[in-house]
Amino acid sequence: GARLLPDVAQGPGSDGRVCRFEIVKSVKQQSAGTIAGGDGLCPFPDCGRVIDGDVIKAEAQAGRMGEQLYAIVFKRRVLARTRTGGMREKWVRGYRAPRPEDDVAALVAERLAGKLSEWEALDLVPNERFPEGTNDDRPLQYGMQLWRDLFSPRQLLGHGTSVEVFRELLEEEQRKGTLTESTKAAFSYLALSLDKLRDYNSRMTRWHVNREVMVNTFDRHDFSFKWSYAEMAPLIAGLGYDWAIGQTAKCIGELVDLTRPDLAANRGGIDARQGGLALSAGSFTPPAIAITCKSADSLDHLADASVDAVVMDPPYYANVMYAELSDFFYVWLKRTAGHVCPDWFRRPLTDKESEAVANVAKFKDHKGARKLAERDYQDRMAAIFAECRRVLKPGGIMTVMFTHKETSAWDALTKAMMEAGFVITASWPVNTEAEGSLHIKGKAAANSTIFLVCRPRALTPPLSRVREREGPAEREGEGQAETVFWEDIEPRVARAVRRRVAEFEAAGIKGVDLYLASFGPALEEFSRHWPLQRGTPRPLPEAKKRRKQQELFEEDYDPYAATPEDALEAARREVKQWRLEQLTHRKASAELDPLTAWFVLAWDAFNAPEAPYDEALRLARVCGVDLDGDVVRTLADKKASAIVLWDSARRAAKGSLGAADGSRAMIDAIHHAAHAVRQRTVAAGRELLEKAGVHDHPRFLLALEAVLEVLPVSKAFTGIDEPTGPVSDSASDFEALEMLRRLAFQDQVDQPTQLDFWGNDKT
Repeated sequence: GARLLPDVAQGPGSDGRVCRFEIVKSVKQQSAGTIAGGDGLCPFPDCGRVIDGDVIKAEAQAGRMGEQLYAIVFKRRVLARTRTGGMREKWVRGYRAPRPEDDVAALVAERLAGKLSEWEALDLVPNERFPEGTNDDRPLQYGMQLWRDLFSPRQLLGHGTSVEVFRELLEEEQRKGTLTESTKAAFSYLALSLDKLRDYNSRMTRWHVNREVMVNTFDRHDFSFKWSYAEMAPLIAGLGYDWAIGQTAKCIGELVDLTRPDLAANRGGIDARQGGLALSAGSFTPPAIAITCKSADSLDHLADASVDAVVMDPPYYANVMYAELSDFFYVWLKRTAGHVCPDWFRRPLTDKESEAVANVAKFKDHKGARKLAERDYQDRMAAIFAECRRVLKPGGIMTVMFTHKETSAWDALTKAMMEAGFVITASWPVNTEAEGSLHIKGKAAANSTIFLVCRPRALTPPLSRVREREGPAEREGEGQAETVFWEDIEPRVARAVRRRVAEFEAAGIKGVDLYLASFGPALEEFSRHWPLQRGTPRPLPEAKKRRKQQELFEEDYDPYAATPEDALEAARREVKQWRLEQLTHRKASAELDPLTAWFVLAWDAFNAPEAPYDEALRLARVCGVDLDGDVVRTLADKKASAIVLWDSARRAAKGSLGAADGSRAMIDAIHHAAHAVRQRTVAAGRELLEKAGVHDHPRFLLALEAVLEVLPVSKAFTGIDEPTGPVSDSASDFEALEMLRRLAFQDQVDQPTQLDFWGNDKT
């Protein structure tokens, strides 16, 4: 870590007030952070005031935000002993504070000033403004008006020089005559390599303190501002440009392996500095490959019914604004690759109008922007799926990969799919995201991607499209397809989910991923009978009832419409019931009250104290709970678009605990007991429950068992330090309740199975 050493000089406002830095080896020695929630804390001991975030942004926009080098990362060779007792050299990283010779800011500024006018005249560096009205305008908020402002002066000097050299090399080749296709490809790959280096060398790159590596600009898929950014030294041998070009060469080699498996065994890897590949076919016949770059809703180069399979990883609704982020690369690529393939870089910036995402910023001047963005995404995906339906052979198959916690995203995607004429015939959850620490429960993140297997729907209506409870007299005519009602199909959806949920859980799928995995079989069954209608009208949404929000519903509201969201809610109900049975070990002598069930399932599903409000709302519906009326300000807080669960101490401080006898909800008795143990003793917790008369109540024992299965396990059992915050607070509840169980309830309540993972003996 780093320790700040402020030099106060002659006091506030005097010359020479600077911060120096010292590298320290323990957490206790390092200085506290100087940024919290966007606000700054002055590090000088004779000041110490808080600087409002808006003031910082105003200063940045006025060009008065500076930067200072505070640490140097280096490598050195050391001798290390081997397992056999010998000695060998190895490289290790080290850290040191900056020295005077490291501060080359003045020299860089001088060099950049001498180059910038020429570069602007030759169009070698981006002069485009960062666009207003995007989904993430933090660069503008912090004074980065132009795309080149996303780079420090030293970074910009390096990147501008690389474009200058690229142009010189290209012009040298062009003077020899028309560029060959191989030469064009080589320059295109070089342009991509330079862009890769920019991704790892901007004002938004950072140092990963645990892995001790650079983290790229878009590790979060946004333009998040980095208060302490990291930058490469690009000219060090084996790093910088060498690394970026080597990474591109590695990717080329992997692509070659896919198309020429006969060469893979002999290639042994590509070294970008030692020549190319021998691609003579010999006895091997390479497969025919055609690569095109077109909009997915206009595949006019493909004939009808000419494709066997479509594999698609579509845009994930509003998760990532790909075109907005791509401008970071595009403004540089058009100054390099754009001189090789000019037809691909005619636009000033990337095309955002045609992108198939739910882009709220595109409709910011319209009422109901979110609804319009959702509809735009659905319409664009429907056009894409319709084109896929056109080019697929009758027996063809389409596989779509999708993962999203928001039900509205699933609803829009699957509705578009079915409207285009597809039926979902199979689904498979696949773990595609690497998990972090097993004990860190800070984010309600999904780790699984759902693979939806789709086939073209038959043109004739399926035989199942007959309402089972209607008789012949009610049918409109012989041979006509009849209306299918959701009420008839809902039990089938529930059974389909129930058949698969145990299989998913046995495969290690848990938390929010278990709910997502269940969407697959639910949508399979639902899509077989599409389109459907409701026999009973859906209740009017609350927002529709409120006159002030009526303009949000631009489309006519159809209370009889059945949508994929109905199937997803049915799936969620089945998973809810399944998980409650697992968490309470299928004990049927009692059941959890709705509020306690919601608390247990929220922790079980989201694996974190914070969860998206919309998903918490949907979980509340299947539990029979009013989220705003029963949960908010009672069990949780609402923060923007999220719900943050409270622990017992927080509820006690807020005065939101109900009666200790659990008459409102048994989670009140649980939290009363946990708070008593944390504030006083385990015996005090037991005494409180006995006085309330719930210590032997079946519903209390059931609730205790379920809560202990979902709360985060504390350091007392894991040995792992947890940062102070909502997770550690809830872990303290776990520790208190487990100590109480061991003292008073070990005969009635089994040890939580999650302790088995940490090697705790049964007690």
